[in-house]
Amino acid sequence: MTPTVASPAPDAWLRPDAKPRRVLVIHNPVAGGRRALRLYATIEELAQRHGANVTVWATSKPGDAEAMAAAVKSGRYDVIAVAGGDGTISEAINGLAACAAPVGIPLGIIPLGTANVLAHELGLPFDPSGTAALLATGGGRPIHLGVVNGRYFSMMAGVGLDARVVDGVSTRFKRVVGKAAYATSTLVQLCGRTDHVYHVKVNEESWEVASVVVANGRFYGGRFVCAPQASLAVPGLHVCLFRRPGQWNAVRYMCSIAMGRLHRLPDYRVIPAGTVSIEGPAGEPVQADGDIVARLPVQIASAARPLPVLAPASLTLGGPASRASCRHRL
Repeated sequence: MTPTVASPAPDAWLRPDAKPRRVLVIHNPVAGGRRALRLYATIEELAQRHGANVTVWATSKPGDAEAMAAAVKSGRYDVIAVAGGDGTISEAINGLAACAAPVGIPLGIIPLGTANVLAHELGLPFDPSGTAALLATGGGRPIHLGVVNGRYFSMMAGVGLDARVVDGVSTRFKRVVGKAAYATSTLVQLCGRTDHVYHVKVNEESWEVASVVVANGRFYGGRFVCAPQASLAVPGLHVCLFRRPGQWNAVRYMCSIAMGRLHRLPDYRVIPAGTVSIEGPAGEPVQADGDIVARLPVQIASAARPLPVLAPASLTLGGPASRASCRHRL
């Protein structure tokens, strides 16, 4: 099954002078406090300033956003806007991918999550006014996806320390402390075994590594960069290999990512690829876009078709500037 993609038909809906859009907002009501206020302000801006016809569907449990996106009928709405974090957005992407026929509706994003990696990659505005303007008048741009054991992802899939960290994070604890939940889980994982070995096959070449991140875009865990040449604008994956096991090496890799010096490590490598297979201890978790989506072994590949999303027209995904600032070792 492949993701849906808008046809290159007339793009009158992309013009600011077109009639007001019909916007479906799928949101996760778990987001409270300032995040909820940001959502309400965005909806108000859409309706009052831009005259948009806004419909709101609230999720009540995991999987709802996917089912809602899959249920949208072609021609019913002009934009499907997802209000939430990377997990809710990933659900909606998978829902659109499950449609038997392309619905031709672009995906919009109201970023309300902890990391908002896809929103950062797309250069989206985070303020209600900017978000509403993009949803009401912005243009659709095709982004390419990855797929791991049948589940689609936009930014990255990971096996090893990062997947075990995600697997160890309590949803309730994350709601309370935010990003600190990942720091706590990381410390717990570092105090346990760090000598796991994974067998990765890339381009018919085999590697034994301590961790692997299969990047579809540049950013990781927020605005950290693992694969500076990865781009959502073109199909293809970048396999990031962390080759040495052990606690010290895990800490060294994390510090290098935070300092933007990962590309200087001789035991780190990035390999462009179309398909990747990963084996290791049976049942080890696999994370994609910050959620556990599978267990080893897995096959990871580029999706057959792109997905249209609303993004600033000036954005250059994976542009020369970003590549120049972070050259990686090949």
